Amino acid sequence: MNPAEVAAMIDHSLLHPALTDAEMREGCGLAVRLGTASVCVKPCGVRLAAGWLEGSGVKTGTVIGFPHGNSSIRVKVFETDHACREGAVEIDMVINIGKALGGDWGYVEEEIRAVRACCREHGALIKVIFENDLLPDPRMKIRLCEICTREAADFAKTSTGYGFVRDPDGRFSAKGATDEDLRLMRLHCGPDVRIKAAGGIRTLDDLLRVKALGADRVGATATAAIVSEAVRRQGGGRTDTPAREKTGH
Repeated sequence: MNPAEVAAMIDHSLLHPALTDAEMREGCGLAVRLGTASVCVKPCGVRLAAGWLEGSGVKTGTVIGFPHGNSSIRVKVFETDHACREGAVEIDMVINIGKALGGDWGYVEEEIRAVRACCREHGALIKVIFENDLLPDPRMKIRLCEICTREAADFAKTSTGYGFVRDPDGRFSAKGATDEDLRLMRLHCGPDVRIKAAGGIRTLDDLLRVKALGADRVGATATAAIVSEAVRRQGGGRTDTPAREKTGH
């Protein structure tokens, strides 16, 4: 992949809760220079980001029910409608994780259907976030893939980057986009449902790995480093990098 193709796979993530408007503007500028697929911003930043990105070819995206998925269906639809009216054209929605764990698949399907319908009204894409780290049974992930296929979601997405679980040593961490999950999602999602890998994608090799496993998009904060490495491997010059990148996707 050449650097432009690498950048075109990335949704540049600007979701850290402490991110300022100035840092968001810097991140949008970076995304425009590199030519990423989109910038994914906090809902409060959609109008600003859409203005900064206008005419650049970089899409404005945002998150719904983020990061825990616990908003009611009505609130998720309201959030989606408001975000689209503010300029978002890509919507990353977190499912109600507790409902999935409790086996209330009718509720989960209803909320995906409702948010997807709102997205369609505005011509926006919907990406359904599973939060795989919190779903211990692969059958739950398969069920979500089947729902996404039935409800014609545009993307099934691995995680938020905030799905922290306790490891055997008592430390909290988020695995993010694992090989096992990506294989499972690609196998069980229909051919029209694309896969977005998010969580732990920090290097070009990470991106190439998840692409080989079936991912069409990645969510990343380390966008500059990833594209810079692609430029280096192609034998090109340096790519601009921001002073710092806040994590969280």
